[in-house]
Formats: sequence, structure tokens, C-alpha cells
Amino acid sequence: MKRILTGNEAVGLGALRAGVRVVTGYPGTPSTEALASLLARDLPGRHVEWSTNEKVAFEIAAGAAWAGRRALVTMKMSGLNVAYDAVVSIAYSGTNGGLVVYVADDPGVSAGMPEQDTRGFALMTDAPMLEPSSIEEAYRLAQVAFELSEAIGGLVFLRLTTAVALTYAIVGLEDSAAALPPAGDVLLERNIARYTKAGAAICLNQHQALLARLEAAGRFLHERGLHPLRLGKKGGLGIAVVGAPAAYLDEALATAGIAGSEVSVLHAASTIPFPTEEVGELFAHCDSILVLEELEAHFERQLLVDAQRLGFAGRVVGKLDGTLSRSGEYGAAELLRGLTKAVEPLGRSSSARAQGCLPSASSLGERPKAVLQAEQLAAARPITVCSGCPHRGTYMAIEAAIKKAGYKKDEVMVTGDIGCTILGMNPPFDLLWNEVSMGSSVSLAQGYVHAGMKTPVIATIGDSTFFHGGIPGVLNAVQHRVPLVVVVMDNGWTGMTGMQVNPGTAETEQKGGRRIDLAELIPALGVDRFAIVDPYDLAETTAILTEFLKVPSGVRVLLARRECAIQARRRGPAAGTVQLDAAKCVLCKQCLRTTGCPALSLSDGAVHVDPALCNGCGLCAAVCPTHALGCSPNAGCEAAGDCSGSPLQSRGSKPVGGGFDGGRGGRS
Repeated sequence: MKRILTGNEAVGLGALRAGVRVVTGYPGTPSTEALASLLARDLPGRHVEWSTNEKVAFEIAAGAAWAGRRALVTMKMSGLNVAYDAVVSIAYSGTNGGLVVYVADDPGVSAGMPEQDTRGFALMTDAPMLEPSSIEEAYRLAQVAFELSEAIGGLVFLRLTTAVALTYAIVGLEDSAAALPPAGDVLLERNIARYTKAGAAICLNQHQALLARLEAAGRFLHERGLHPLRLGKKGGLGIAVVGAPAAYLDEALATAGIAGSEVSVLHAASTIPFPTEEVGELFAHCDSILVLEELEAHFERQLLVDAQRLGFAGRVVGKLDGTLSRSGEYGAAELLRGLTKAVEPLGRSSSARAQGCLPSASSLGERPKAVLQAEQLAAARPITVCSGCPHRGTYMAIEAAIKKAGYKKDEVMVTGDIGCTILGMNPPFDLLWNEVSMGSSVSLAQGYVHAGMKTPVIATIGDSTFFHGGIPGVLNAVQHRVPLVVVVMDNGWTGMTGMQVNPGTAETEQKGGRRIDLAELIPALGVDRFAIVDPYDLAETTAILTEFLKVPSGVRVLLARRECAIQARRRGPAAGTVQLDAAKCVLCKQCLRTTGCPALSLSDGAVHVDPALCNGCGLCAAVCPTHALGCSPNAGCEAAGDCSGSPLQSRGSKPVGGGFDGGRGGRS
């Protein structure tokens, strides 16, 4: 059976084929669909969940693996930072059932966050990391990863990059891809020397066992032939490639006019453990080695160590000699640059360039003139929130409240956080100043307070991010009595990564999960002031935020609560309809400048409202000075007072009340 799959889907189906029983993770591009594709299936006998954060997800999977079950945990590279404290401890103890940690890196930064190379974590962990270079290989190596994990008794990383995780290919699948073998008894083992870190002797012994597992992984991969080596012309060029660049190698060779039979190619399945024996064969056969790997030079560094140890006198071309970059994705152009440098000592460069096949290294670094012209002509398209997004009302209210409280916009620090909420950094709001990692906005804001800022400090954070990493920061602020305003933008979903559920999503959407209501949780943290607003109500939201900014002390938390407009419309009608009275419109463009809503446009000398995009939130009408824009709530919709079906489980157009009573932990 053949199917068109993404690399992420291939990982998920490969895990099913391997008999995985527990799958956990936290959504993050480019890894999200690996788990999401499994949630969409009926998988009796298996447990699949979006966890609170990556550390929690990993620990659940590790517990299942200690109990003898095969478990998969999925995350993006930044998520491994969150989970690593637990990861390294579990690596020391080893596992019983297969434990695979799927991590997706993002060379080229197509999805934001640092351009991190998680192979460094594998090096620190002394744990094997398999690196598929294609979607078919992702499906196969996902299965191998479980076999390897159980063969060595330790966790195994599986690393894809964006180019493999999010592209499509036809993959041959076994008919029984989702078959589940008998479970057997749960393994319960009381072994303090293995499962704790209670003492130096225990930790030292565990470290020695961990190093032995890595050696065993190296033997496993070699004996299985998972580092295929094709030897070409004796004394010619050798190429060592790992990961996504392998997909472009044939194209680059053809463009350079180099026959595949002339070069020797090592297609490594991993950097950690390093394919020492295969590299040794490459040294014995070739005079020059080109190393192709994205991001850091981990493979190249170990190859140079082995070259010194084995007495290889040839040339090694890669990142460390300055030929290739430590940043960005590798495509055919980057591979051509490496080939250009690598073949020059072999006397091939002049003939290849004479045929117009092999460009110079300098010209490969130049951008085509047509591309540069197109970029200069392209209009700026700042990323903004969707039409009807409730966050738009929150941004507008923060900006208005700063002014009403008597401050200038550039005097008030507004920290940002991960997710849709960070889009407030872009026009027309230009409101948020920074973004670090999940939940960091609350802690960063406290740093500014302690630094001596005399004006109020505001931390903004989304609901999923608050559950993930914001709660500890709020607790710290409460404990140390830090004067701070926290705005929690609660839309009921983990929106930016594709509408995954989080602990605050309605139970009707959670398939048996229990909802945690932020309206009850936040006051329980001991905050000094608390209020709930509907961000579609611009006047009330602005008034409460203004009051918060005028209060000189205490932790003040505003819960801006309204379901994601996309999810609301998927279930039923929009909140209402906005209509333009052209006779009243004076083309002041206040609606366009203030909201930046994609449903509004200006053409032929008039403002237009796109009914296909507009959901009737009414924010544009709230700022129209001539009342040319008007909002009419739809009968039976949320704005008309029937929100019982919302994943926020709110009541009316002001969910769970709204307003402010000024009391400690108060709730209106």
C-alpha cells in the first residue's frame, strides 16, 4: 500500500508499525503533525495526548518505557530545552521498553525560534540520534529507533529537519501498519541503584552504563548496514552526508557534471554514534572528503578527529575550512559550493566550469539580480492576527489604556510570549518588545521591575503558554510581591500550531479530558487583583487595564477571554456582521490604522468590508469616529448571549462575567 505522507506523518505511522503504546508531546512547528496525525485516528489500546509541556510529555513517556511499553514523545528543538533536565536523568538510568524522542530542527528558521542543532543534546546525553534524510527513511528509521532503544536499553533520539518533516512523498506502507502486538505484563522493578540519583556511586555507575549503551548503538547501526557506503573511483572524491542534504546530492552532482560512479558516498544514518568504521573505509579509498550536514559541524569535527587518529593526509572540505555555512538550510546551491571547493585539487574544476556546469564559489554566494529586484518591489506584508481574532481587541485595549493612564507608548515595557500573542509586535500595534521562550514573558517583566523601571510593566501571555510555563512566573511574582500587570489572552486553544487542545479547552473537545478553568486557577495562585473581560468589548477592557496601570503595587492579572474566531466559525455562525454606511464614512482610515484587520481594505476611494473574512467582532466599529461602521450580532450567536458551546464554556458576550471588583484574587 502506498500513501502520500509528510515526514511527520511518516514518523507517526512508523511508530504505530513498531507497536508504540504511549505517545505524548507538545505542539511546535515543525514537529506538530507527528502526534496530531495519530490523534486523528482511532487507536484502541494506545494512549495519545498533547501534554502540558515537553518536560511533562517526556516524563510520561519515560514512565511508560520504564514499565516496559514502547513510547514516543514529540517536540520541536526548543521543546527539548524544556525537557532536557529529565531527559539526561532518564538517559543515565536507561529504559526497558523502547523510548524514542522525536525532535524537529528548523534550519533556515522557517517557523521562528533559534536555529538550534539538537545533535548537541545527543552529544551531551551520550545517546544515539538517528537522522532520516527522506520521508521514506523517516518511516523506516522510526521503527529502527524502537528496535535500537530496546537493543541497548536506553532512549534514542530521532531528528528530522523542516525540509523532511513538512514535505510530502509517496511511501510504501505495510498493510498492518497500525497492528498492536499483545501487551504482556507491566514491568514493576524496584531498583534504587538504577532508577534514582541518590549518591555519587550510583550516578557514576549509571554514567558508565550509559557510555556502554552508546557503544552498543554504534555496533547495532554498523551491523544493520544503516550507514550505506558506495565506493567510487579510487583516489577520487569522497562525500560524507547526513540528514536532509542527502536529498539534493544527486541533483548537485548532475549539475556539476560529475558522474555518480566517480565519487564515493557515505550516507550516514547518525552523527551520534559516529560511523567510525565506514569513515575509515572512506579515508582508505579517497584523497579528498566533502562533509555535508546542516547547522553545526558535529559530523565534520569527529571526522577530523578520526582523520588525525588514522593518519589521513587528504583534504577535508566543509564548515570548518569556511566553505560551507553553519546557518540555513542546505539545497543544491550549497552542495555545489562544497563540490566546487572539493574537486579543485583533483583538477576537475576548470573543465567543469568551461562547460558552464560548475560555478565559482564566489558566484554561488551571490543572489540572482532578478530575485533582488523582486524583493525590492514586493510590498511589506507584516504578519498579523486573523480576522476576528480576540487578541486584536486586547492589543487595542493595552495601547489605549497606556495612553489613558497618562503614559507614552515607549515608556511602558510590554513583554511578549510564544504563540499567536506575539503578533502584537507587528503593525499596526507595534506593542510587544520581546519574545524568549514559553512562559518567559512573566519572569522577564519582573526583571525589568527589579531593574528599577518607574513606569508599569505589562506581561502578555496566551492560555496554552500560561499552562505550559507561565504559572511558575506568576507564583514567583506573588511570593516576592512584584508590582506587575499580567494579561492572559485565553482563546481556548493552542492556536498558532494548528488548534490543538490545552488544559483550558472545553471538555467536549478533549475526548474525555477534564477542563482546567483559568478563571478559577489564577485567583488560586494568590494574585492581588483579578478580572475577566471579553476583548471584543473594547471600552470595558480598556477601562479595567487603565485601572490596573494606575495601581502602584501587587500582581494584577487580566483574563481576556474569547474563543479563537476560526474555531468558533467552524462550529457555527460568526459573532455578527459589520456593515458600512458609506454616507457617514469620511475616509479617516481610523478603522484600518487602528485594527489592521484583514477583513478591511481600501480601494476605489472607499473602505470595504469583506464578508467572507469578517466575523462581526465590532472592533472596527468601536473606533470609527463617525459611526460609519456598525455591528449587528447574529441571532443565537455568542455576541447575542449564547456561548454555551464555546470551548471556553463561557456565558454571554462577557464570558464568566467580566468586570473588576478590586479585591484580592477577586472575581466579578
